[in-house]
Amino acid sequence: MSFRSALINPSELRDTLTRDDNVILLDCTIDKVGQSLKDSNLELLPNSLFFDIEGKFSDHTAKLPHTLVSQQVFETEAQALGIDQDSIVVLYDRWGVYSSPRAWWMFKVMGFDQVYILNGGVPAWKKNKFDLADNYKQQRKTGNFKAHFQKNLYADKEYILAHYKSSAISIFDARSKGRFIGLVAEPRKGLNGGHIPHSKNLPFEELLDGIYYKPVDQLKQHFDQFKTGKEYVFSCGSGVTASILAFASYISGHPNIRVYDGSWSEWGREELNLPIEK
Repeated sequence: MSFRSALINPSELRDTLTRDDNVILLDCTIDKVGQSLKDSNLELLPNSLFFDIEGKFSDHTAKLPHTLVSQQVFETEAQALGIDQDSIVVLYDRWGVYSSPRAWWMFKVMGFDQVYILNGGVPAWKKNKFDLADNYKQQRKTGNFKAHFQKNLYADKEYILAHYKSSAISIFDARSKGRFIGLVAEPRKGLNGGHIPHSKNLPFEELLDGIYYKPVDQLKQHFDQFKTGKEYVFSCGSGVTASILAFASYISGHPNIRVYDGSWSEWGREELNLPIEK
């Protein structure tokens, strides 16, 4: 079984849950810059597990935030969540759409295809008056998930340096216009202002309508406004909101995508002295 689109609505998900016990629900919530849900009541889809982006699924030996873990670590942690090779994984977050696309990209870059995002997350589920839970499911089963790193979905500093001048590559920056042009200070210390030369500014909020992704035809228009290359590379502050753009590109008909994992947290580091425009 699979959904018609990688982006699903609450009714589609509930109908599937009633007839398919192979679905694994993952809450992928992380804090936003300056905003947290840690003091809010925990509201979850029933039988959810926690996909810990900032903890178990980030490489804490790296100097940068949210750095992708190794293939082996991802495989081990996914197995601990009971994920099998034939599982259907549905991702959501408690903001609506924010960090679930980051988790989607992580699964895709590790070679897993049966992964979907709940449009609107918990707020959309609540609007439909569907049942909620206040605690996570206890997973007792170890899955047989196997990770296979997909290099074609990943970009690092070296890849950007080698390709940022190429007309075949379009780099999209999901940060605000103020940060993109260097008029607004970066929230992390030790970073220059500005952007990767030749990159295009597409703030992630422009792809959202409140808690939801905009319709696919509107998402496509956002990308079509630019003269674009064959491959899209997405950057932001630390690789989270870049994934909002990456997923939007994927569902609107341009799946040839990469996420720059280090993003501005790496490129903007003062000591690296990398090419910057303002």
